[in-house]
Amino acid sequence: MTARIILILVVLLGLNHLTGCATAPMQYRSLNTAELQAVELVDTPFFPQEAYQCGPAALATVLVTSGVGEATPENLKPQVYLPEREGSLQPELLGAARRADRIPYIIQPQLSALFAEVEAGHPVLVLQNLGIPRWPRWHYAVVIGFDPVREQVILRSGTTKREMMSLRRFEQTWQFGSYWGIVVTEPEAIPVTAEPVRYLAAVSALEQQQRFAAAIRGYEAAQRRWPSEYTPAFGLGNIAYQQGRYADAEMHYYHATELASEEPAVFFNLAWALLRQGKRDEAILSAEMAQMLAPEHSRYGVAVALIENAE
Repeated sequence: MTARIILILVVLLGLNHLTGCATAPMQYRSLNTAELQAVELVDTPFFPQEAYQCGPAALATVLVTSGVGEATPENLKPQVYLPEREGSLQPELLGAARRADRIPYIIQPQLSALFAEVEAGHPVLVLQNLGIPRWPRWHYAVVIGFDPVREQVILRSGTTKREMMSLRRFEQTWQFGSYWGIVVTEPEAIPVTAEPVRYLAAVSALEQQQRFAAAIRGYEAAQRRWPSEYTPAFGLGNIAYQQGRYADAEMHYYHATELASEEPAVFFNLAWALLRQGKRDEAILSAEMAQMLAPEHSRYGVAVALIENAE
């Protein structure tokens, strides 16, 4: 990528954040490399990039690894490459991953999280600045391994299938990219460092794009991973409602109420699922709960009237 997209990336990542990263303490100094395992994901595919094509090439690398066999830089280029900017921005990469029915998860901005994912078999797509903060040279690469003895990071990068970069140099380039990195896995395979709120937000993005099959798989995996979280059941209820499966929506919403009895949105949505099945009395009771929990809310505060006046 070239300097033409500098301003776009600065707006996206946050100017203050970029400035702060440039002066923040380097993480590698406190990283206990002796505790890390030597790992190299040698079966990770390699797509040598053409000029300005690091985005499609890096994304194809992680998509193919996740099982999307038809992913190539050529068929991803129309989705992620912006000719006027001679590069790709993060939203395009995330959107293309979702269109492939994958859940792109933005990892924590930490070396420990990055290496934990690689050790778990997940290559990590990272944004680097191979220049300097004043004159950035943005680049996407894929971390596939780490050599703790030599303190080197192993990447699929550009035209180099196996680039060895010192840990210090790698972190410097990654730091200038605000430590941005994503793991792309099948919906059933939740990243090992995933946190419930961040992961469920990633699944919700799929739901909002009506990629329901993948979103359902993601929510079901989240239920198994975090059984005390109500959001997966709520999300499954929302999808079932949108698909006209009101009895299934009712079941999921009731499950969500058991996990989060203080959430008005759950009772509000449950009321509509009940109403669509002709269970008006039960729907009103659920609406009353939503209204009691959030009396000042613009919708939940009038939930009973909305249900009573609905046809």
